[in-house]
Amino acid sequence: MTFFLQNIGVLQDLLDLSLTALILVRLSRLMKTVLALRILTALSALVVGHLLARLLSLHTVRLLFDTFLVSSVVVLAVIFQTDIRRAFAALIRSRAVKDVEMSDLIDELVFAVSGLAQKRIGALIVIERSIQVDSYLAVGTEIDAKVTSELISSIFLPYSPIHDGAVIIQRGKLTRAGCFLPLTQNLEVSKSLGTRHRAAMGLSELVDAVVIVVSEETGTVSVFVGGKKTTNLDPPALGKLLRRLVEQRWLK
Repeated sequence: MTFFLQNIGVLQDLLDLSLTALILVRLSRLMKTVLALRILTALSALVVGHLLARLLSLHTVRLLFDTFLVSSVVVLAVIFQTDIRRAFAALIRSRAVKDVEMSDLIDELVFAVSGLAQKRIGALIVIERSIQVDSYLAVGTEIDAKVTSELISSIFLPYSPIHDGAVIIQRGKLTRAGCFLPLTQNLEVSKSLGTRHRAAMGLSELVDAVVIVVSEETGTVSVFVGGKKTTNLDPPALGKLLRRLVEQRWLK
């Protein structure tokens, strides 16, 4: 017992250094694959780890966590700079924004998508939810119009100059068209998956948007959320899914 008490300090030091090494290895691996959505989770884990290290008197681990926590403010500012800027702008302008009639919007989307699917016209539609998608978009034409089935259908007609890109819906309005989305980097994805589907998966892996895809080859309708695909959706199933995914998480 005496021997154990005499060497408890040495054991604490070994535990301290071992945990420090383990944390460094795990963080280095995480930062290679982490998405913007997971940054906040990682920072929360740092706070918890800091408190535990302080409680257990693991000084080296605590110093490590202190360093990461101090730099996390800069990390957050860089990653979410667009969202922070828009949040400040929202505080300045009036909050008197017209409520979007979500049911009508979804009905218009379902009608447009169903018509495109029947004609086997490819389409890619992004519905923004609680996270801004602007920083992930390339090219694109500003539109800022009411969402109607006629407008969506006309955009994706083969002779339209912007039919190859994605349509973006933000706060209930069609804000852009002809946008290029980041393709998925998932190596496990089948090589048979087309460009539209890869783009839909890629964006949904980065933000919490709902992305609708109409296959030009088969006319099938798919919805991507969080990198996961729900496919072979008929109009009733598509409407039901969109209401469940969009109505409760519309961007405020």
